[in-house]
Amino acid sequence: MAPSVTCTTLFAFAFILLFIARVQSQEVEDESEFQYKEGPKGPEHWGELKEEWKACGNGTQQSPIDVVKRNAKVSPDMGGLRRFYRPANASLLNRGHDIMLKWPKGAGSIEIDGKRFTLNQCHWHTPSEHTVDGKRHPLEVHLVHQAEDDEITVVGIHYKFGRPDTFLAELMDEIMAITDMEPPEEALGVVNPKHIKFGSRKYYRYTGSLTTPPCTEGVIWNVLHKVRTVSRNQLKALQAALHDVYGKNARPIQSTNGRVVDMYTPRDK
Repeated sequence: MAPSVTCTTLFAFAFILLFIARVQSQEVEDESEFQYKEGPKGPEHWGELKEEWKACGNGTQQSPIDVVKRNAKVSPDMGGLRRFYRPANASLLNRGHDIMLKWPKGAGSIEIDGKRFTLNQCHWHTPSEHTVDGKRHPLEVHLVHQAEDDEITVVGIHYKFGRPDTFLAELMDEIMAITDMEPPEEALGVVNPKHIKFGSRKYYRYTGSLTTPPCTEGVIWNVLHKVRTVSRNQLKALQAALHDVYGKNARPIQSTNGRVVDMYTPRDK
């Protein structure tokens, strides 16, 4: 009887550790715990606020970064981003520090180096978090994917002012309605992530981290080369929906610490 009890206990303990590790790898959803403005809860202090957030202060592979084109290593063998997205039930959540569109049961996947990552959510940062050659754009969307082994990959898309973004246009009424909604979440029904336009096969890739606490490292970042457009009204709607101290929710640029940024561009045929 004793061996059986021991095995059961060990299994339960291992499961709890795995669950804790999985939870801690995810972005924090309680915006009151951190801020983007300077101050005791600002980005420069994130790593001091909680033990499990230490990587925000002492990590060596943090995000976002400035992508310097001339230093990027052209790597055509990486291959294009293979998307297998599908329409799925989604909900819109105001997390206070950002607006998140989540697909609770996933909405298809993306393939990187033969490995599948399920699309779980996307959210917006104003202004963009990543910069390219020092240039910061008004908006960046992050498409967050997770593999069965919990490894995370994110696709980042930049936007400049111009014509309205067609995908945001589908969500505008809900984004404006969710500003003061309690609870701050609304079921949307089926949302098709294929409507998020990539527009180009070129992209930059590097190994980084989540850009909000706990700043977990080991995230595969894919920043698209193509800059798409968003209207000023769409950007204002995203900012207006957030709590006052999160009107701008971009983490400062982090040091590359010698990391290599690869650039995928199709081979000339």
